[in-house]
Amino acid sequence: MRLEKGSSDLENNTKEQERAELHRTIWNMANDLRGSVDGWDFKQYVLGMLFYRYISENITAFINAGEWEAGNTEFDYAKLPDEVAEQAREDLVKTKGFFILPSELFGNVRTRAKDDENLNETLEQIFSNIEASAQGTESEDNFKGLFDDIDVNSNKLGNTVAKRNEKLVKLLNTVAEMKLGNGDYKDNTIDAFGDAYEFLMGMYASNAGKSGGEYYTPQEVSEMLTHLTLVGRTEVNKVYDPACGSGSLLLKFAKILGKENVRQGFFGQEINITTYNLCRINMFLHDIDYDKFDIALGDTLTDPLHWDDEPFEAIVSNPPYSIKWKGDSDPILINDPRFSPAGVLAPKSKADLAFIMHSLSWLATNGTAAIVCFPGVMYRGGAEKKIRQYLIDNNYIDCIIQLPDNLFYGTSIATCIMVLKKSKPENSTLFIDASKEFVKVTNNNKLTQENIATILNAFKDRKDIKHFSRLVPNSEIAEQDYNLSVSTYVEQEDTREKIDIVALNAEIEKIVAREQVLREEIGKIIAEIEVGK
Repeated sequence: MRLEKGSSDLENNTKEQERAELHRTIWNMANDLRGSVDGWDFKQYVLGMLFYRYISENITAFINAGEWEAGNTEFDYAKLPDEVAEQAREDLVKTKGFFILPSELFGNVRTRAKDDENLNETLEQIFSNIEASAQGTESEDNFKGLFDDIDVNSNKLGNTVAKRNEKLVKLLNTVAEMKLGNGDYKDNTIDAFGDAYEFLMGMYASNAGKSGGEYYTPQEVSEMLTHLTLVGRTEVNKVYDPACGSGSLLLKFAKILGKENVRQGFFGQEINITTYNLCRINMFLHDIDYDKFDIALGDTLTDPLHWDDEPFEAIVSNPPYSIKWKGDSDPILINDPRFSPAGVLAPKSKADLAFIMHSLSWLATNGTAAIVCFPGVMYRGGAEKKIRQYLIDNNYIDCIIQLPDNLFYGTSIATCIMVLKKSKPENSTLFIDASKEFVKVTNNNKLTQENIATILNAFKDRKDIKHFSRLVPNSEIAEQDYNLSVSTYVEQEDTREKIDIVALNAEIEKIVAREQVLREEIGKIIAEIEVGK
């Protein structure tokens, strides 16, 4: 047992050392680039090069493994002439979804980079060739436009071609020096490519102010949302996020459940094209094959792109807070089968509950959805109250969880999680006050593993815990005018110090008596002074 524990500790230490070294490398590279690439736009260049290296090593490792298994142990795809490699193009595109010639692999381009006066043009052509390799195939949508945000001719990299290429050489070298595996991108104790992505996105979000939350949901929040949808499950048909951002929520299922246990893959939609590209890159960096994810570009509320899919057993989302949408200015939307059951549309100025209704519509009968919400949707009147009434009267809300404030980048407001289910055994709703479940880390609050476990245990047990959780009959919620604020049902603990009135009065009497004695003493002193005069 002692040996096993020591071995485990050694492995954990190795992981942390590798992760720390990787993070230092990214941080140094970011600082180096940030001087010329304003507004943290460097993330697109770093992630683009990281992705380029990843798919180069991915396809090389795949081809080499096949040859080595066949006994050709000296084979190395990276050293193969392009004309010979060309013969395998069709089969590789069918299998991997893309093709890269040996001369255009990241490692070979990096070796020649410092002597390539036209490096910017070389890279531009290679990126175009990689995307073109998927055209007309099943993987076309997964690769189309992936390199659009990596403008190798941008003045942000330098005001002359020479200066831009100097930056590109430095970028190639730094990405090449990242320890992401020993000759094989999978040969590492950490999910190195994926971890590099997550660290960079977290670093970006923490420095991007309000916009950071558009790209990134804190990892511990992602973890809790995932666990909420997986209670009692060891696998799901597929997972969906209607506002998927960079995909961190979707990919938590690959980490927690195992990607093989998400049988049909990872689905999402994103309206921002840059973030849409980041999400697809993120899928590849986390070793999700092109035929196991379907990320769509567009407005989920007015142009949803997964209409014909089988309903999802797991839905997670951190949709944009209180954004504007068409609402009742578009007469067609009230007849949309996603929104029409409530008989009313979410306000044009606040689309929050439109995302809830959309998610409910996409949810499988046996599925669970966990969605981050702003607190206002829990108590505001008008159309939002009518939608809450529909959700409660039809017993679709399983749980409301009040989270601590200051968890998310760009906002200090305390958010909530709404858990939806279509098949509940009891006609009641669980409320959990987790507002005190956090630790303070620099400027933000953070959920620890212990905090997450406490919340999940309360979610599973569905029992009343004083000042923490309460299972409320839906009839009582109706009596409360369909207010879903946790504080309405879970009494907050009074942490103020209790005062003993009797003891306090006794102490006051002592002070008053002492004050009288002091007054008398002062009077005597003044009298003596007067006599002395």
